[in-house]
Amino acid sequence: MSETEVDLEAEMYEKHREAGEILSKVREETAERVEVGASHLEIAEYAEDRIRELGGKPAFPVNISIDEEAAHATPSIDDESTFGEEMINLDIGVHIDGWLADTAITVDLSGNPELAEAPEQALQAAIDVIEPGVETGDIGAEIEDVIDGYGYNPVVNLTGHGLGHWEQHTSPNIPNRAVSQGTTLETGDVVAIEPFATDGGGKVTEGSSEEIFSLEREGSVRNRQAREALEQITGDFRTLPFATRWLETGRPEVALRRLKRNNIVHGYPVLKEDEGCLVSQKEHTIIVTEDGCEVTTK
Repeated sequence: MSETEVDLEAEMYEKHREAGEILSKVREETAERVEVGASHLEIAEYAEDRIRELGGKPAFPVNISIDEEAAHATPSIDDESTFGEEMINLDIGVHIDGWLADTAITVDLSGNPELAEAPEQALQAAIDVIEPGVETGDIGAEIEDVIDGYGYNPVVNLTGHGLGHWEQHTSPNIPNRAVSQGTTLETGDVVAIEPFATDGGGKVTEGSSEEIFSLEREGSVRNRQAREALEQITGDFRTLPFATRWLETGRPEVALRRLKRNNIVHGYPVLKEDEGCLVSQKEHTIIVTEDGCEVTTK
């Protein structure tokens, strides 16, 4: 590796760490503001604005998942929802020049502390075994064992993932259960470990609601609003996910429908367990080091 390549690699890891430091602070500050009666939209905008104040940019819209929801739920532009006595998952991301950190925390207002604790302890068990040469299936086995021990199920069709440059989800996948065929982690890998626990069956399905989108391919459209939206998407977000409410064009929903119809963007439906179930979540970003790992989002 040349001296220039070494310098670029060092800069990459420093930006991952800087993103993680910002994210850790924002996660704790945001979680403290979640209470019965607080506004979903105000909480999401607080976190996203705070990220910018601290020198980062949101890597994706703040996910606020309630009860059976597990992922991809974020407030709409005119959302009037408030928190009740619910299980709330906050999933937040930061990037510095496209280098990412990703974290999540459960705030339990539902009175189910053990379900909230299960993914937290599962995450710690996973972190304890991470080192160069560990198989991702073995990490999944640790997660599954802890969640099973609490009497709950891991969500098996959601996984942790690698973090790339301007890419929120890359290989390797980090399963939340034991699998026989996995990937071997290597020194320098940057991954998000993301256990989900549920009192439901352990599989999420797609709902009908979509408020998060990302660029699928470059293209052109005739509609002015769609062109304005596409210009902002390619300039500000690139391939990272964005929220409908982030678009500055008039009638962003119409613009997105046109872009989606032309296969230029794709949406992320809310993922959820069966109604009446609860889902909890905990996530950290990890850099695999020669003697173990470094948690960037502590």
